[in-house]
Amino acid sequence: MTVNAYQATVPAFVQILTALSGILTKAQAHAEAKKIDPSVFVNARIAPDMFPLARQVQIATDHAKGASARLAGVDVPSYADTETTFPELQARIAKTVDFIKNLKPAQFDGGFDRSVTLKIAGQEMSWKGGVYLHQFALPNFYFHVTAAYAILRHNGVEVGKRDFLGSF
Repeated sequence: MTVNAYQATVPAFVQILTALSGILTKAQAHAEAKKIDPSVFVNARIAPDMFPLARQVQIATDHAKGASARLAGVDVPSYADTETTFPELQARIAKTVDFIKNLKPAQFDGGFDRSVTLKIAGQEMSWKGGVYLHQFALPNFYFHVTAAYAILRHNGVEVGKRDFLGSF
């Protein structure tokens, strides 16, 4: 069976972003039940040199929409990175999922062979689409979703592997 660029992106991104939304819902409910200011969770981080939860969600959505757009040959939507609340983070995830779901499978034809060039830390990096997806975009996406999960789990939100994986 051959997997095309659409199958390698859209289902995985939608599944995990939907699961991340569920985790954020649990975190907000936990904050309300324990009478904890939700901003404590939104600004939480595991280590001082790590990004806080809000930034982890922003970066995860950036990789999902960026990889999908680049492999589909369309412009990457730009988001302002101003989310500071659970509802705003939920809206960002929903906007990202909507964008990804509205891409058509045919747009991804040849996506693995498209040239992708990004500026990272001031340096230009170029890959073929398949290499970009599998060696850069997906690992970064999963890293930041995992970091968001770990921040919330570390702070007492009762989530587990099934929450991380979501429905498939």
